[in-house]
Amino acid sequence: MTEEWLEEEAELLDSSESTPRVLDQQMIREPIRLLRPQPRGPIGVGPDDSVDAAWHLMREHRVGCVLVVDDDGRLVGILTERDLLMRVDGPRSARPIRDVMTPDPETLSPDDPIVYALNKMSVGGFRHVPLVDGEGHPVGVVSVKDVVDYIVDFFPNDVLTVPPSPEQRTVWHGRDGG
Repeated sequence: MTEEWLEEEAELLDSSESTPRVLDQQMIREPIRLLRPQPRGPIGVGPDDSVDAAWHLMREHRVGCVLVVDDDGRLVGILTERDLLMRVDGPRSARPIRDVMTPDPETLSPDDPIVYALNKMSVGGFRHVPLVDGEGHPVGVVSVKDVVDYIVDFFPNDVLTVPPSPEQRTVWHGRDGG
């Protein structure tokens, strides 16, 4: 599934490079896989793994969530930064993930339109939406950052060349960093 997904994504990207890109209603109807969510694949943990182990994985991989999978590799939950903040008493916890995860999260397919991800994120208040295949196995995670990066791709000169603060919008001093 992952190899097919990457091949189809490459075809879509190749075809889109030949024509100018315009952000319009059609673009949010493109498949989620165009957002290029988590190129290394989702990070999975078991429901009996410790919260501390999941926290270390999230830090190590610099991600905002891990997917919780059963012994058959099917998605059973998601553990997010928000779950850690709201449901865990301290930074170190031997509690099993099943006690603090969000069970049975809403999911999408990589072939679903981007507008579905936007709807789930806006209406549901989600920052991460797991992507699963037809059998419920995780194949990725789409995040708010993926959507923002996709939109920025339409306006790179307008977004990536702004001064570091609004006060400097008319005078650019050439200072790097923030």
